[in-house]
Amino acid sequence: MKFYISATGIKKVTISNPGVGIGKGSGGCAAAAAALAARRFSGRTLLLLLLLLAILLPFIFVRFAFLVLESASVCDSPLDCMGLRLFRGGDTSLKIGEELTRALVEETDQDVNGRGKKGSLESFDDLVKEMTLKRRDIRAFASVTKKMLLQMERKVQSAKHHELVYWHLASHGIPKSLHCLSLRLTEEYSVNAMARMRLPPPESVSRLTDPSFHHIVILTDNVLAASVVISSTVQNAVNPEKFVFHIVTDKKTYTPMHAWFAINSALSPVVEVKGLHQYDWPQEVNFKVREMLDIHRLIWRRHYQNLKDSDFGFVEGTHEQSLQALNPSCLALLNHLRIYIPKLFPDLNKIVLLDDDVVVQSDLSSLWETDLNGKVVGAVVDSWCGNNCCPGRKYKDYFNFSHPLISSDLVQEDCAWLSGMNVFDLKAWRQTNITEAYSTWLRLSASSGLQLWQPGALPPTLLAFKGLIQSLEPSWHVAGLGSRSVKSPQEILKSAAVLHFSGPAKPWLEISNPEVRSIWYRYVNSSDIFVRKCKIMN
Repeated sequence: MKFYISATGIKKVTISNPGVGIGKGSGGCAAAAAALAARRFSGRTLLLLLLLLAILLPFIFVRFAFLVLESASVCDSPLDCMGLRLFRGGDTSLKIGEELTRALVEETDQDVNGRGKKGSLESFDDLVKEMTLKRRDIRAFASVTKKMLLQMERKVQSAKHHELVYWHLASHGIPKSLHCLSLRLTEEYSVNAMARMRLPPPESVSRLTDPSFHHIVILTDNVLAASVVISSTVQNAVNPEKFVFHIVTDKKTYTPMHAWFAINSALSPVVEVKGLHQYDWPQEVNFKVREMLDIHRLIWRRHYQNLKDSDFGFVEGTHEQSLQALNPSCLALLNHLRIYIPKLFPDLNKIVLLDDDVVVQSDLSSLWETDLNGKVVGAVVDSWCGNNCCPGRKYKDYFNFSHPLISSDLVQEDCAWLSGMNVFDLKAWRQTNITEAYSTWLRLSASSGLQLWQPGALPPTLLAFKGLIQSLEPSWHVAGLGSRSVKSPQEILKSAAVLHFSGPAKPWLEISNPEVRSIWYRYVNSSDIFVRKCKIMN
């Protein structure tokens, strides 16, 4: 054996055994070289591997941390989600979305009565806290979310329904100011001889039946409203002295109505105020009027009971229509007496009938010159808004077309003519059987279970006057200003001859639309002492 040590230091030591190589030849050297190469190759691989790990490990750590944080919010256990999300990334998000959708669809609301469970979540913040603290799974999240949404939706629908009901209840009340005006005028009638003077004055009595004058009829129990109708007509008339106004009211309103127009006689040409108690009708007419009112009351009660039995569960889109059908004015005698106008004014041949909730903006004189072509009533049927656009409502909004008596006589999509401003040829009316047809339809309704039409005087009137309507220009009459939202453009409102506040929001109520209410208030006599004392303008 030979032992060598280099002179440059102990950097290399070689030990050789001669006896080993002898007898094996070159095979021993080859094996030694292969072992040395293997040791050198393993060292290089290890070094490269360490370098690669040094580069990748920070990225793997960051990715792992994000996965742990993200999985904690969507999985019961982070390890359940990490394996898939580590290699498939967005696929897990898609899977979670699909699972959430499936859970929402499959989730059924166990509270069929619509009442939330005791202690149910009330806000989204409560939902977040619940999900965070209790670490709910996605199905529990879907269940709680759906119940919250359904509960909130019911609350919104209930709030809208109650708002509409309260709004209509407010429309049926009498404002304190109007009540004050009637009381003060009644007192004035009892203490002031001027308030009791004859209307019209003796020198003007002959005009009440003179066909050369323009006769306007108003059936109302609202003193202030009647004064606005007359003042607006007179102020916009070219020849106001040609107009004669006939006011028909009930017994309780007769005294304040008479006192108002007696005191303010200078503001109007000729005004006649007559109470229903002053009419001497035949017994037959009294019987028919009572029968008419009884049937209308039965129809009203039937519809009210149907809604009450359904717990006032209105169908979507019919809330306002159903409430208007149950308006107390549907039972008012003055509303139903229109069908007896020829008997109320036996000496007149042509009149214009105005509702008490209208404002006149133009001269109405040409209405008495309108040729009705042998028809009985002139009314606006077409609308300024174009074809297939009714100015009021369609027949289907008034009538029950499932009944053969209605479906065989009317067309659902036809437009009903507007009431509120109409020209009546009373001479032609007396030559027809309109009033008798009206009574006949009422009796048919009673014998058919009171299901032919909605409550009110207009539906049987539409049937009685069928085929006897002469259409007027749409600009004569614009209606619907008493609805919750006024849809008529400003240029239409300014050019219309008559503005009709049809609907619950009458201009003398606080719930009326301020934009159109100001038009009505222009014609209130603000200088009157009783208007000021009762704070009408406030």
